[in-house]
Amino acid sequence: MCGIAGAVDLKGTREFPRDRLLAMTGAIAHRGPDDEHVHVEPGVALGARRLSIIDLAGGRQPLSNEDGSIWVAFNGELFEYPELRQDLLARGHRLATRCDTEAWVHLYEDMDVRMFEKARGQFAVSLWDRGDRTLILGRDRVGICPLYYTQADGWLLWASEIKALLASGLVTPRPDPRGVDHLFTFFCAGTTRTFFEGIASLPPGHFLRVRDGRIAKHCYWDLDFPDAGQERRLDDPAPMIEELEGLMMQAVERRLRSDVPVVSYISGGLDSTVVLGCCSRQRSEPIPAFTIGFDRAGPDERSHASEAAAVLGSPLTTVTMDRSGLANAYPELVRAAEGPVLDTSCAALLRLAQSVHQQGYRVALTGEGADEALAGYVWYKTQALRDAITGRIGHSAPRLFRRLAMRAVAGRRPLLAPEQAIGGVRPAQQELYEFVTQAKPTVYSAGMWDRLGDHDPYGDLDVSAERIGRWHPLNQSLYVGYKVMLAGLLMIGKGDRIAMNASVETRYPFLDDDVIAFCAGIAPEYKLRGRTEKWILRQAAARILPDRIARRPKTMFRARMAATFLDPGRPSWVDQLLSPESLRATGYFDAKAVLRQRGWQVGIPRITPARFVFDVALTCVVSTQLWHHLFCGGGLCDLPTWEPAAHRPIIGSVQSSVA
Repeated sequence: MCGIAGAVDLKGTREFPRDRLLAMTGAIAHRGPDDEHVHVEPGVALGARRLSIIDLAGGRQPLSNEDGSIWVAFNGELFEYPELRQDLLARGHRLATRCDTEAWVHLYEDMDVRMFEKARGQFAVSLWDRGDRTLILGRDRVGICPLYYTQADGWLLWASEIKALLASGLVTPRPDPRGVDHLFTFFCAGTTRTFFEGIASLPPGHFLRVRDGRIAKHCYWDLDFPDAGQERRLDDPAPMIEELEGLMMQAVERRLRSDVPVVSYISGGLDSTVVLGCCSRQRSEPIPAFTIGFDRAGPDERSHASEAAAVLGSPLTTVTMDRSGLANAYPELVRAAEGPVLDTSCAALLRLAQSVHQQGYRVALTGEGADEALAGYVWYKTQALRDAITGRIGHSAPRLFRRLAMRAVAGRRPLLAPEQAIGGVRPAQQELYEFVTQAKPTVYSAGMWDRLGDHDPYGDLDVSAERIGRWHPLNQSLYVGYKVMLAGLLMIGKGDRIAMNASVETRYPFLDDDVIAFCAGIAPEYKLRGRTEKWILRQAAARILPDRIARRPKTMFRARMAATFLDPGRPSWVDQLLSPESLRATGYFDAKAVLRQRGWQVGIPRITPARFVFDVALTCVVSTQLWHHLFCGGGLCDLPTWEPAAHRPIIGSVQSSVA
């Protein structure tokens, strides 16, 4: 895994200043502490910071084909590279390294942009074709690796992280209130939108082609499901259970490919334990495992994790966090994510990745993606109940109940999206989104409403009504989960950004292309059977793990939200960010309303819909204020703001190649 950055001239063939490019790569040095190189020629500049994992000695980048006509800088992994390498050699290509980065230039020579059909893994890639004067920027299918871009002074700038764009000196950080509105709707900025005005995220499964000053965005892959009733079913599901087991073993084997040691995260739940179990089968000795324990800060799975690690023989490292630890880690979390983060458990994962790094490791496998593929979240169960009720008595009663429930939370006329707001359907997540939305009239200032105008966050979701309408309702909801929460929250707040902040690469067997395709194609009852989520995975897990682990009920990995920032021992910056002066300075939130929220957090019973909404509201307010302070001018609290560090060259590296 690495970090990439660059610039292409949209107006001609100006040469991008080398010091600007080095400032950009220096801002993401944590993504690649081992090496740094740039390539500059008239009209384009490519830069890379390297975290050495494959071909430690020979994998320097940017690199080119034999005649220097095609250049590439690449972040990520092509997990099928050994097979791909043999195919390239058989077709007559000469390869100078054992590194998967080199595959890109030769795939492009053979296939042009159809190279993405062969690119299987997690990646963000920038490729320059000198002959056609064409730039290609691409991102993996489900959005594991980030890639951001913006325009400034006639340049298109891109980078693995927004910090690199800001470090160019050409981009002024300005907040986008519509991104903040996404946080109060979908828990994250779940589309191309970011929290910064004018800075976009390249969507998963897409690439940009830049030629003659024109920028065209193309979709090369999207998740698909069979039409309702056409899903795979067998009278005896045993062959499908065996197939899933084989696909998981293959996915784990691919992600164990590394020239450095690999470890695994484990929560004690089903998904991560299946991954660790597959690792134990693949390797002659168990690999190390890392877990998190919560001390009165959330559900604590230490005993389950310890049991699973003991069963599989893995040495276990436990990182324990309390509320104070979570709060103290939050500024670093928000700096890493470059946006407000609602899920406080992400701060624990930040510390977990740091523990992995401190012990000398740089690659960790995780269980993320199983819940998206196989209906692991509670809202999929409530959707099944809602649909059953609707089937018996029609739509009117559920709609009335929805309005009454939202009014009870909002205490006024609730904010409700259209009944079928996402691609013409009503997925399972929409009830949850609407509950969260009730926080807006509770804390938004009049100025915030004015800045938003007629913005509709649902209108930002790029969901095809023509396709999604043909699928089973459960698959419709799974698709929304992949498109919004997976890429927008899990891969930013819990995945790549948090791990790479500590120079650790996380890999995701459940996000393997073949595993995703298998899970998408099978019948809904193999995913959610009655009240049993991930049914088919549990059957496959029973072939790898003890039955008591394979059947264990799901516990969502989460930490206390607003309570993290309300303890008597909370950091001083919390009160500073929530002061009337700081709230008026940003203009997003009503100071009196936020003060009321802090009082209500104490008086409202712990488990109620209203408490959940207030919990979300106050956590979002704290996190948004913190992000604004760190990136958009400071002045809200005593914490230092983010500033690009002075560039420090890596001793002995050849830092530049110039055409």
